[in-house]
Amino acid sequence: MSLSLRPLDESGFGAVVDCNLATGVEHLAPQLAAALHQHRLLIVPRQHLTHADLLSVASCFGTVDTSVDRRYAVGGFPGLTVISNIVEDGKHIGIYDGDNEEEWHADNSFKPELTSATILYSVITPTQGGETRFADATRAYADLHPAVRQRIEGMRAVHSIEQLGVLQSQASGGQSSIAAGSLTDHPEVEHPLVLTHPVTGARSLLLGSMVISGITTLAEKESRALLNELLEHTTSAPYVYSHRWKQGDLVVWDNLATLHTASPCDSSRHRRLLYRAAVR
Repeated sequence: MSLSLRPLDESGFGAVVDCNLATGVEHLAPQLAAALHQHRLLIVPRQHLTHADLLSVASCFGTVDTSVDRRYAVGGFPGLTVISNIVEDGKHIGIYDGDNEEEWHADNSFKPELTSATILYSVITPTQGGETRFADATRAYADLHPAVRQRIEGMRAVHSIEQLGVLQSQASGGQSSIAAGSLTDHPEVEHPLVLTHPVTGARSLLLGSMVISGITTLAEKESRALLNELLEHTTSAPYVYSHRWKQGDLVVWDNLATLHTASPCDSSRHRRLLYRAAVR
């Protein structure tokens, strides 16, 4: 059985997938992986999935990363974490970085081995706010002026979880899931500013509005100016799709080809609960 795919627009970035993932995904795994590499973002609506189902879906795209923040891990399901603004007994039940944080990033870029894909599944959906925005970092790179592409060729950037925690705390009034988490002992790492996808060969910008402390070969001022210029270009309207969540939506994205961010959500009025798994 072949997948039914509907591209979001003529650019080819993103596609809606019509299938029932709860009936088993082993036979669909090659097609799902191929569709993700082609479109970089897949949206599978109207799902009814268990924790075990979610890990099975994640396994279609690689090896599930079990090195997650232990505070928000789902017991008995290694690699599955809770994303939520809900508070119970005075504590957030899931990863939460404040109502208003907007942090463009690729997941886990502070780790030496980059996350290749992420799945996110919506269980409780806010009626206002809480969208996830995705930027096509592949097409954004291709559209850069040739002189800019030549300038950034070979550049490397430092990704720092310590800086991420500090900036998140500042942005959210002292609340940061990173700052007090179990991943804070990761040392700084370097990654190329421009990635070459190991499967498609396509080139993409690897950026982060909070996690990148600088470009190794540039002075701080020049580094920050270039990073801001590239991020502004990559997250401008032509390259961005904003997903308005509905209960049962499952979204998969290629972390080696896209950036993403949450959008503001008033946690005092709108509850939000999702499950996430990342793969290598």
